Amino acid sequence: MNHAEHADHTAPPAAPHGAHAAHDHGGHAAHDHGGAHRHEHGGHGSGTDDQDGLEDQAEILDLDAEVLAEHTASITAWLPVGSGPRHIVDLGCGTGAGTLALLERFPDARVTAVDSSAVHLDRLREKAAAAGAADRVHVVQADLDAAAWPELGAPDLVWASASMHHMADPDRTLGQVRDLLAPGGLFAVVELAGFPRFLPEGAPEEAPGLEERCHAALDRHHAEHIPYRGAAWGTKLAEAGFVVEDERVVTVDIGPPHTEAVGRYALSSLRRMRGGVQDALTDADLTALDRLLDPDGPGSVARRDDLRVRTERSVWAARKA
Repeated sequence: MNHAEHADHTAPPAAPHGAHAAHDHGGHAAHDHGGAHRHEHGGHGSGTDDQDGLEDQAEILDLDAEVLAEHTASITAWLPVGSGPRHIVDLGCGTGAGTLALLERFPDARVTAVDSSAVHLDRLREKAAAAGAADRVHVVQADLDAAAWPELGAPDLVWASASMHHMADPDRTLGQVRDLLAPGGLFAVVELAGFPRFLPEGAPEEAPGLEERCHAALDRHHAEHIPYRGAAWGTKLAEAGFVVEDERVVTVDIGPPHTEAVGRYALSSLRRMRGGVQDALTDADLTALDRLLDPDGPGSVARRDDLRVRTERSVWAARKA
């Protein structure tokens, strides 16, 4: 996720997104989501791809990139980088939401995009070629939780979107980034608030509050299995030898009306979420959730005209102390 990655939306079983496969969807999404690969949007790291799971995650990451493109662009525009970096490293790049946004924001830059998933890196290559930027992207397949990192040069900017919380030892990763950066270089950390919300209050009609109950169940799972989700990254950056120059929270609230992509995004995200919450839901809630997840049924979430995409992204911009 990378990739901004972005939405961190990951269902627990897989890992966006990277370091180990992790973009949380929510991140994402997910979240957006290199060595860390995610998820909550999930992959597995070390180059052993579960093809079906990674293709599914790649679809969510691509939808996340499309739906949240404006918000990702606002983050890259906000970065305090002066005249602009020439070499950028995207850690946990996923399918390239952050990579492509950074290439557009900094037309003189080249990006080294790092992820553990060959599936996601192949998707990124295709996108870069379609954008006419293939010669500005160098992809590196690597597990960022491994003892030794590959040679990544001395970048002016390191971007980590929805990937840091998936690292086995994020404090170690912060130290490696500090050592990697060129003098005066910037480290941008983007973290997501979990899976987006899509349904209005009181929906669905047969199970009001279902989405909130799903989020509560997934939060309990993540608290046990993804302990660094929601960490105090500003404090961690300072402890690792960085000075946080600025930070912000980006609020996402899109629609209605919404695009067709939002409907597919909601469907894919809730489908991904189901695997992590099914044991915590009542039979009635599962029946209602499955009705939402039936793409051809009259109750499909993708057919609703009242969807909103609601989430938050927190961003820190830091330099070596």
